Amino acid sequence: MACRRCPRLAAYTREVAAVKRRAYLAETYWGRPVPSFGPGDARLLILGLAPGAHGANRTGRAFTGDRSGAFLYPVLYKTGFASQPESLSRDDGLTLIDARIASAVRCAPPDNKPTPDEIRNCRSWLERELRLLTRVKVIVALGKIAFDDYLAIERARGKLTTEVTPKFAHGAEYRLREDGPLLICSYHPSQQNTSTGRLTEPMFRAVFTRAREYLGRDR
Repeated sequence: MACRRCPRLAAYTREVAAVKRRAYLAETYWGRPVPSFGPGDARLLILGLAPGAHGANRTGRAFTGDRSGAFLYPVLYKTGFASQPESLSRDDGLTLIDARIASAVRCAPPDNKPTPDEIRNCRSWLERELRLLTRVKVIVALGKIAFDDYLAIERARGKLTTEVTPKFAHGAEYRLREDGPLLICSYHPSQQNTSTGRLTEPMFRAVFTRAREYLGRDR
């Protein structure tokens, strides 16, 4: 991908890839938009925020090479959505099972904070992907930005039919339309959330256990 819709993000990803972090000086950074990861016929879609500057922006794979991924993938492995509990590089053999990972913003933002305009600029990529992912039955939104982005897409498509506007809360579930997927909210597995105990492993695992149970009934 060579998208340049967001000059600030394009410049930042290039800068980080050139300067690097001392621990990764010998590595070649990905340094561009990070594609989604996982099979196109997945029934679970995990929607994150954006690539980490020295995580996915370095490795080229979502939630790979940083502490958020170190928290996410063991849970996916325990709940049967990943073939192994570690995600270190694009060629480490990891595969997702009936799951796909996408993000609201595909380029790493400074301080992990994309602007509202940058989120809107990137939204069309997710819109197209959602149209192509015809088998998705559950969406897990990791954090409020991902949650709000998905709601905005559904609203723009005229698909948001619930009488009460859904509100983000960890573990909350919504069916936005009768024929649509189950939307489950989760705190993002960022270091800020996991190190403070706002998001614990049992809390996070319960979200994906719920997704697994729902998919088991929906076969």
